[in-house]
Amino acid sequence: MKKLIWIGLFILISVSSKGAELFVGRASVDITPDLPVALMGQFHLRVAHEVNTPLSANIIALETPGAEGDTVVFVSCDLVYIPTQIWTKVREEVMNLLPGFRGQKIILNATHTHTSPVIEDESDNPSFLYKLPAIGMTQVDTYRAFIVNQIARGIVMAWESRERGVMSWGLRRAAVPYNRRVVYQDGEAVMYGDATTPDFKNIEGYEDHDIHSLFFWNLEGKVLAMAIEVACPAQEVEGDTRIDADYWHPVRKELQKKYGTDVVISGWIGAAGDQAPHPIYRKKALERMRDLSQTSRMEDIAQRISDAVSRTYDIVKNDKFEDVKLSHEMRKIELPMRIVTVDEYIESKRISDDAAKQIEMDPAKSDQLHTRMTWYGDIVKRYEHQKTNPNPQYETEIHVIRLGDIVICTNQFELFTDYGIQMQARSPALQTIVVQLAGPGTYLPTEKAVRGGGYSAVCQSNSVGPEGGQILVSETLELIDDVWEK
Repeated sequence: MKKLIWIGLFILISVSSKGAELFVGRASVDITPDLPVALMGQFHLRVAHEVNTPLSANIIALETPGAEGDTVVFVSCDLVYIPTQIWTKVREEVMNLLPGFRGQKIILNATHTHTSPVIEDESDNPSFLYKLPAIGMTQVDTYRAFIVNQIARGIVMAWESRERGVMSWGLRRAAVPYNRRVVYQDGEAVMYGDATTPDFKNIEGYEDHDIHSLFFWNLEGKVLAMAIEVACPAQEVEGDTRIDADYWHPVRKELQKKYGTDVVISGWIGAAGDQAPHPIYRKKALERMRDLSQTSRMEDIAQRISDAVSRTYDIVKNDKFEDVKLSHEMRKIELPMRIVTVDEYIESKRISDDAAKQIEMDPAKSDQLHTRMTWYGDIVKRYEHQKTNPNPQYETEIHVIRLGDIVICTNQFELFTDYGIQMQARSPALQTIVVQLAGPGTYLPTEKAVRGGGYSAVCQSNSVGPEGGQILVSETLELIDDVWEK
């Protein structure tokens, strides 16, 4: 009898550790706006009259049924970030279309393309607000309603297309991002600073060149979807005046040509608040190589990513998992907001008031100055709020998803790379994938970045400072430990 009990216990332990059957659904929906439309991501107003590449939302729905099972829906959007209003409305609409579905299982992230539409207006109470003409172009509320409907419809399509599947994962190094913060001898840091001057000292931080890939097949061996994380925002053509999904479009086309035109490619941006695809030094040597190879910078980036993904695919395609442990936890945490100093308040008020005065004298200048006025003006509001609340807190939502031996963790920020490295290094998972801009994005800099100053590390760019960054890391790792222990 004892022998039978031990055999039964061994079988129970074996089955529990294997996880559960995996179901995979996928969909891709178009979120390209009607033209003309204002573009988001620069201080001056840009209006697009042309679509260079379409924009899309790419959706992967995963489920392990049963009492011990769980659910996650990943939605990658060709947008600059995900405002709270869009996130909330998408969840509400999906719950209307799929009664009983848990909206908190939906994660929206942005690829951070700066050639996508403006997605915030006064109703979002943003710090970065454009003054758009009331007629003659697609309005923010019109586009917002369109993408909410498209994304919600896509989630339903993905959910209803679920089928038994298998998955695998891996990573490969491919140099795509450059740390874009240049530090000089006096300690000052400048985004995209000139590295050829005699007072150039160093590049401020680390670069993460690992490309993380997840692959999903059905039981017949057909590739259904891929999720790819690159620690670099999609900003190769960030200053253009055309609608463009940036490097993700050629990456998708290259991989779909190889693995199937209906394969859904979901793009994730890793911790990359201080990264960009633009070279900072040795520019002429790189330009020569592109000229000799007759390859554009965009083509070079896309080729590096697709080659890394394809090589990873070849390595892991025979190491597939049909029974997967899926555990998805969400937590709302409070982070201390960055405190605005008196000097920062005085300077911000001066600049905001000056911009407002210039616009009043010449309304045509609002195209160039309105975002400057509101960006600095928000610091004035924050300082006034501090008078009544000296310890303001910022609520944010983080997710941790265990898939077999790996973990995906999300945050809403343009998170400086050092924080992502901390999460990856200290995580118990075999592979840890950090996804930023899963929500309304503001920069979250390191302590050394704040000391250096410059755009992305000044108070106008940050709702949360380095103290909050370390708390975010700790809370994320705690949640990772929780799902691992389960």
